[in-house]
Amino acid sequence: MLYPKESETREVKNLSGVWRFKVDRENTGLEEAWYSKPLEDTIPMPVPSSYNDVTQDISIRDHIGYVWYEREFFVPSSWKDKRIFIRIGSASHFSIVWINGEKVLEHKGGFLPFEAEITQIVKFDGENRLTVAVSNILDWTTLPPGEMRAFNDPMHPPGYKTLEYYFDFYNYSGIHRPVYLYTVPENYISDIRVTTDIKGFDGEVSYRVEVKGKKGNVEIILMDKNKREISKRYGEEGTLTVRNAQFWEPDNPYLYTFKVNLYNDNKLEDSYSLQTGIRKVEIKDDKFLLNGKPVYFKGFGKHEDSNIRGKGFDPVIVLKDFYLLKWINANSFRTSHYPYAEEVLDLADEFGILVIDEAPAVGMNMFSLMSPGRKVFSEERAGERTLEYHIQVMKELIARDKNHPSVVMWSVANEPASQEDGAEDYFRRVIAATRSMDPTRPVTLVDCMRAEESKTAKYVDVICINRYYSWYTDSGNLDIIEYQLEKDILDWYARYKKPVFLTEYGADTIAGLHQDPPVMFTEEYQEEMIKRFNNVLDRLSFVIGEHVWCFADFVTKQGIIRVMGNRKGVFTRERYPKKVAFYLKERWESKKA
Repeated sequence: MLYPKESETREVKNLSGVWRFKVDRENTGLEEAWYSKPLEDTIPMPVPSSYNDVTQDISIRDHIGYVWYEREFFVPSSWKDKRIFIRIGSASHFSIVWINGEKVLEHKGGFLPFEAEITQIVKFDGENRLTVAVSNILDWTTLPPGEMRAFNDPMHPPGYKTLEYYFDFYNYSGIHRPVYLYTVPENYISDIRVTTDIKGFDGEVSYRVEVKGKKGNVEIILMDKNKREISKRYGEEGTLTVRNAQFWEPDNPYLYTFKVNLYNDNKLEDSYSLQTGIRKVEIKDDKFLLNGKPVYFKGFGKHEDSNIRGKGFDPVIVLKDFYLLKWINANSFRTSHYPYAEEVLDLADEFGILVIDEAPAVGMNMFSLMSPGRKVFSEERAGERTLEYHIQVMKELIARDKNHPSVVMWSVANEPASQEDGAEDYFRRVIAATRSMDPTRPVTLVDCMRAEESKTAKYVDVICINRYYSWYTDSGNLDIIEYQLEKDILDWYARYKKPVFLTEYGADTIAGLHQDPPVMFTEEYQEEMIKRFNNVLDRLSFVIGEHVWCFADFVTKQGIIRVMGNRKGVFTRERYPKKVAFYLKERWESKKA
């Protein structure tokens, strides 16, 4: 799926802004066909944003079920000879879209884009009405999963229900990313796949172009950073050789422009350009290699989370985060625990930040831990239907992100119940499908079990583990960290002989809370805990990275172990640094790349 971009042949109209909004309090809107006429009794709501924190109404924040969005738009008469598409960057978690009361598409999944051609539906002689219904209900066929819990006891009113989910971030809801109208010609470039390789000092850029309609003549032009043409070729598939190429890497995020022109009858019919970096990713023995050189990952797990906006895309917050990543000398992050906005990956390409791109398969573990004897990987929960959808999500994710040089690894899940027998076949199939869709990048799964317990580690390319010694276990005992962590990591390596990546470690920390000697929740404890973890990592040559949990504080569902959310951030939710940020900045400045 190509991101909507203007070109010589394409136009884009951004429909983001203030829409009309209505909560479907009884979830009767579909039955009553609210889409058939303008919504009544609405309130204003910004798009993109999570609707939960925008108003002062607790019933809107905590609503379970459908909400409705609506706005009008005009289609310019100059678009009459074009194909017209509607595209929504993401909406959580199930969406139905109507134009002028006519259904045009529906989509399951809260973190990936969806679109439909609406050429035959829109009006050119007046207003068009766009209606979107979005449901935040989760079940065992969605990613992340969840379930409705009904209370049938005398202490709850009849019909009382809650949405239970087992991931540790708030289930923000709504239209979270921009909404676009865009045009393409009658015959158009529908997809481009670019892969790169390195041969000595030269780069190879291989490509495959898909065209809808009349194939015509496809022209490929590769340009350098200054938009000077350096290579040209014709055909829908091929390889361009770049002599003495600039290779993309964190210290040199060099981007070439890859332009595709479609000609029919010697006339330019369509044109699309994307940025590409020439780089090669591979695993050799216990090392992760980028362009033939070992990489050490320095950075964080993150969240799309900020004040008021929730998970709503905001370029101000996104850019602030990238400037903070560069300030602290990080070179990477994981999109924990779902795909981030495409615009984020564009900036990762530009800033030279390595990305572990993660599917929204999170919360597939806590269920079994909280309810002994009840398995996650079973037909009534994460069974064949979940598996099929999981593979579909990986297909959509790879289709969207395949051309980003910053994306160097796919993560198919975070902390699943990998100890269960059913997990082995489930993830064997997910990982195999992911590799078949993209054999150019390593595939991983972030584990929280012990090495001897995991039934999935044999299938991944990199062992990624999350550990919280002295926090969730042996709470407050800093002196036990190094003994436990070193024993743990050595066991993983002894069993699998694969590179090991510590993808989470950290402590909840209240900014401004100090004590010496350090105690839990103080800034001193966070710093001392992370230092002791790092002492172990520095002793083990097969460890390829450290991602502190987490970049910034974020909101979770309410519970007795969370005070206004998860406070493990190195930065506050407002993006102010805690004490540990200055330690990490100094460490990562001198730490091997």
